[in-house]
Amino acid sequence: MVTKLLFICSRNEIRSLTAERMFSGSPQFQARSAGTQPQARVRVTEGLIGWADIVFAMEKSHVAKLSERFPDALAHKRVVCLRIPDDFEFMSPELVDALTAALANELEGWPGPLSPR
Repeated sequence: MVTKLLFICSRNEIRSLTAERMFSGSPQFQARSAGTQPQARVRVTEGLIGWADIVFAMEKSHVAKLSERFPDALAHKRVVCLRIPDDFEFMSPELVDALTAALANELEGWPGPLSPR
């Protein structure tokens, strides 16, 4: 069975998009990403939340925004705050390492990023 992961940050340009790309090609996980801000590359929707098995937010503020906007959709979802600050560049080795460390505790059996850095 494939586990569906949804990664959330503010603009869906760096952190959540990097996390999504880290799972491309994974036979065990499907990943999508979205942002909470109106100008996000892909804006989070109730449908995306409904699709996901686990929702990963980069910061506490993202969890708060999701809870405020989509309380019903999140009622029976596992929501995890990864505590990844907005201090990185897209696909930077430092961001991949930070995401890998945070996700290793949350995803049993995950071998780490499959996408090349």
